[in-house]
Amino acid sequence: MTQTSTVIPDLVAIVPAAGIGRRMGATIPKQYLPLLGKPILAHTLDALLSHPSVVRVIVALSADDIWFDSLDAAHHPKLTRVLGGKERADSVLAALNVIADDSKALALVHDAARPCLTHSDIDALLSSCDRFPQGAILAMPVRDTMKRAAKDGCIDTTVCRDALWHALTPQLFPAASLKLNLKQALEAGVAVTDEASAMEWAGVHPGLVSGRADNIKVTHPDDLQLAGLFLQAQQQRN
Repeated sequence: MTQTSTVIPDLVAIVPAAGIGRRMGATIPKQYLPLLGKPILAHTLDALLSHPSVVRVIVALSADDIWFDSLDAAHHPKLTRVLGGKERADSVLAALNVIADDSKALALVHDAARPCLTHSDIDALLSSCDRFPQGAILAMPVRDTMKRAAKDGCIDTTVCRDALWHALTPQLFPAASLKLNLKQALEAGVAVTDEASAMEWAGVHPGLVSGRADNIKVTHPDDLQLAGLFLQAQQQRN
């Protein structure tokens, strides 16, 4: 991780961690699966809590969570826990509700299961604030040929990949506007898949900031091994 960072006051990181992660096929939520000797979520929180511009980390947890208290980060003075919701958007909104409505804070929302986050990616987002005051997300241009499937499982058509990006996290927005737009989108029954989609629904066009390829999300069992390799490579560089 880099040692120099843009200093932004009132940068609040939000981690929705109330999910189960059924696609992993594990007996515990995927964010608590071991990765290089500690849970995935521990790596994620370490990256956020150690960043000098992050003044607070709010973690949204399930009411049935019995694992979080075992993490070293659970007792960090910067950390606040809230009760999450059924969906990711509900958990993010629960965390945003802890932030005062008149706050000028920026909300940095990051997936619990993206343990390979580096300070350089956070810095890249922060450095984009002047260019994208409405907010921005980390993303990567699509590299592969994209296919749209038909109902029978065959290829329906090839999709042009020009101007297509993979959305990543963190996603950075003014906390007050994200809270308002997320709340209204949920009330309207909008399918909110990430924070940017709620902002887009409200007519906001978030910026795209190119992120690192190793900032992967652990979704399937194979991802766990790959995340371990990426983390080891980062540790060796540092």
